[in-house]
Formats: sequence, C-alpha cells, structure tokens
Amino acid sequence: MLTFRLKRTFKLGIKSLWMHRLRSTLTTLGIIFGVSSVIAMLAIGEGASRQAQEQIARLGSLNIIVKTVKPSEDQRPTTQEQTMVEYGLTYTDAERFQSSIPDVRVVVPSRRISQQARYRNRKVVTEVLGTVPWFTDISPIRLLRGRFLSSVDMHHKQGVCVVDEQVVTELFAFDDPIGQDVKIASDYYRVVGITSVHDHQTPGSNITGSVPAAPSSGGANVGTIYIPLTTVKDRFGETSIQISGSSGANIERVELQEIVVKVGSVDEVLRIRRVLETLLERFHKKNDYQVIVPLELLQQAKDFARIFSIVLGSIAAISLLVGGIGIMNIMLATVSERTREIGIRRALGAKKRDIVIQFLSETLLLTLTGGILGIVLGSAIPFFVTYFSDHPTAITGGSLVLAFGISATVGITFGLYPAYRAANMDPIESLRHE
Repeated sequence: MLTFRLKRTFKLGIKSLWMHRLRSTLTTLGIIFGVSSVIAMLAIGEGASRQAQEQIARLGSLNIIVKTVKPSEDQRPTTQEQTMVEYGLTYTDAERFQSSIPDVRVVVPSRRISQQARYRNRKVVTEVLGTVPWFTDISPIRLLRGRFLSSVDMHHKQGVCVVDEQVVTELFAFDDPIGQDVKIASDYYRVVGITSVHDHQTPGSNITGSVPAAPSSGGANVGTIYIPLTTVKDRFGETSIQISGSSGANIERVELQEIVVKVGSVDEVLRIRRVLETLLERFHKKNDYQVIVPLELLQQAKDFARIFSIVLGSIAAISLLVGGIGIMNIMLATVSERTREIGIRRALGAKKRDIVIQFLSETLLLTLTGGILGIVLGSAIPFFVTYFSDHPTAITGGSLVLAFGISATVGITFGLYPAYRAANMDPIESLRHE
C-alpha cells in the first residue's frame, strides 16, 4: 500500500513539473552547474595534488638532497678583491657524509653541465650529468638497453656515456645509438646504454641563489647524458668564467652541485638530516648549501592538497546553495499557484503528511535529476581540461558521492519549508482562493 502511494505521489509530481517544463528546466540548471562545478574543481585539485606528490615521490622518500647554492653578495668578496669565488659542496663533503654517519646506505655526488651534443649533422643542447655507477640506487630511472656506468669507467676516466630516450629521439633519430660516438664540447664519448627519461629537477631548484648549470649553447636542454664523474672533472674542470661588461670576468669554482644521501628507513630521515646540517655548518663558513627532504615536502604537499580541495569544494558548494535558494523560490511560487488544489485535496481527506510528501517529492525530483545530469557534466569537464591544457585531473568516487549527496541534501533542506507551508494552509481559506 505504501509503495502504491509513493508511486502515485511521484507520478503526480512528474506530471506537475512537466506542465511547467521551462520553469522546471531553468530551476534544475542551478543544481546541474553546482554539482558539475564541485566535481570538476575537486578533480582539478586532486590531479594537481597527485602530480605534485608523484614528482616529490620520484625524489625518494629515503633520500636527503643537499644542493649547492650561490652565497649572497654580502658573503662574497668585493669586486676589487675578487679573483675567484669558490663555494658549494665538495668531494670531501661526500666522503665525510659516507664515513661519519653509520646509518647512511648510499652517497651519490653529481655535477651538471649544460652542453651541446653532436652526432653526425645533428646537434642538441642537453644536460650532461656527471655521476657515479650507483646513481641508480637513488633514482627511479630504468635501464632500457646496454649498461649503466661502471666502476672501471670511473677509475680509468673513460669517455663513455649513457643517454636517455629524449636524447635518442632528438639526436639519433632512426640510428641505433649503442656503440655510436657523441661529441660533447671537444671530446667524443661512446654510448654504452639507454635509460628511461627522468626529471632531475628538485623542488626548490629554481629559487634565488641556486647554482645554475654551465651556460649552454642556446635553447632548452633536451634530455640527459650520463658521464662518469671523474671524466667530467678531468675534461670539463671545476672552474667557470662568466664575462660581463660592468664587472669584467667573474670566475667561479664549484666542485659538486648536488649530493644525495640515502638512509635505511623513513624513521631515520629527520635524524640524519640534522646530522648533515651539523656537519655542513661546521665545515662551511658560507651559507652555500641547501638541504631538501622529499619526505617533508611530500607531507606538505598532502596538507596543501587537503586545504586546496576544501577551498575549491567550498567555492563550488556556493553555487549549489544558490541553486537551492532558486528551488525554494520556485516551490513557494508553486504553492501559491496551487492553493485551491491543496484545499480540494484536504477537503477530500488528504492529511498534512500527504501534502508534505507531494511537494517534497517534486523538489527531490528536480534536485536528483539535476544531480545526475551534473555528475555527467562534471565528469566530462575534467576530460576536456586534460585534453586541451594537458593539466592532469583525477575524478574520485568520493567527489561523485559528495556532489550527489549535497544535491539531495539541498533538495530536502530547501523543499521542507515550502512543503510545510502548503500543508499548514487552512483548507477553507484555500478553497476560497481564486
């Protein structure tokens, strides 16, 4: 019996809404756009959060990154006294990290130089990364073909290199790079392996004071070429000269631009970070280094993403609130238009409960229909955002449930007052209404 009554109530609601199709459609648009904006904004925020967390996670949760930064002007000698500025991390720092801290598993020193690489008549500006054979222990790169750098290469300062996929595509085209010779600066290097592409940029690498790579021959760097650190030291040296019109020649000497320390467990990261900072403060008179802990950055990114999602969701929820107010306004107008109908139904025996259910069902039909259409539209918007802007988006089941739940709540909340107002009308006064 109850099922029959509910079914009849919803049929009457559909019929009533269909009689005013344009008004019902315009009212539903507020809910549609509100639900779709909630889903789309949360998807954009979640996509940005996941991208940031993935970039930080690639740095390694067990890694501690120590970078060379150029000291501030007040820590360097004046132009008249300046002959050569020496700053940054050293090979001694790397040895000290390895020998002084027992819980350190791996220490990876590296040096970056932007250089032009040539193969036959093709050339690209690429990043030359001078590193050690155990670099793969702290980096997620995969060896696709050939081999990586070896201890023999390091010991004998061999002219060998490993290239990544971007360099293969831009420099070698359809040729097999394994065994080919690449000219970098004035020396040739034999390609012994190919790796997957890996972004070596770390958070904070573009802040003021960071040491740049050596000046390139023009254009943005394309890919990475890995060369033994000893070979880079022997062939490229550690001194760079920059000539400017105002101050003449600016000579700088930097041994290493980065040292990555890998620890045994997550619990040891923060403790070893403090030990590293203590060692650096003791042996570096200038503030020419920066310590980056990806684990801390990852937690900060998660906290920021949570706040970002709350802000975006709150902004989008305002449009749902506006849509709910619009529904209340329309339902109040509907109650006024159907005053005589309400009086007739009450005179024929309908209870207040029946009137409440009747108008509340019409409100729910509007909001739930708008919620379903809003979910469809909200799921399509992130797809187009990703397609046209390459900005990552991620739709979660929670955002769909949240948006639909909010639309249903809005329907019930803003439909109660018009329904109770209709139910509490005096039947006699309602019958007199013209």
